[in-house]
Amino acid sequence: MAGEPRGIAVASGEGEVIRSPIGGDVRFVARGAHTDGAMTALDVAVPPGQGPPLHLHHEQDEAVYVLEGNVRWKLGEELSASREGSFVFIPRGLAHCFQNVGDAPARLMITFMPAGMESFFELQAHLSAFDPEAFRSAAAENGMEVVGPPLAESDPL
Repeated sequence: MAGEPRGIAVASGEGEVIRSPIGGDVRFVARGAHTDGAMTALDVAVPPGQGPPLHLHHEQDEAVYVLEGNVRWKLGEELSASREGSFVFIPRGLAHCFQNVGDAPARLMITFMPAGMESFFELQAHLSAFDPEAFRSAAAENGMEVVGPPLAESDPL
């Protein structure tokens, strides 16, 4: 029957993989097309020392589960640290960024609700290195706003 709700089950390792804007890989676990626009879910590898610039989302809430590694966060003006198994919720409009502070790549399961962030990552997949202007441009096209530098610059260890 058309219009009935459908669930999805994604096996380990399934999903398209592209390069992340900050290095490492992004694996699309669930796209908006799979969830009727409810959410986008990504498995993101973050190289040591790396993280995005301080930014906010105008249209999405964000939830992050730390699968592997040690990550520190800036949520508004608050700094905190999280390890494997930690969960972080970032409501739309809250400026935030993170940094992998471990010696190995960190892995994050990032969920955006509602969906809509796929294009942000796709616009930068061809870049071989972090490009602040490309990040800012892709962000502006996808309901994000860059409001400061990466955590490594604003609050170095």
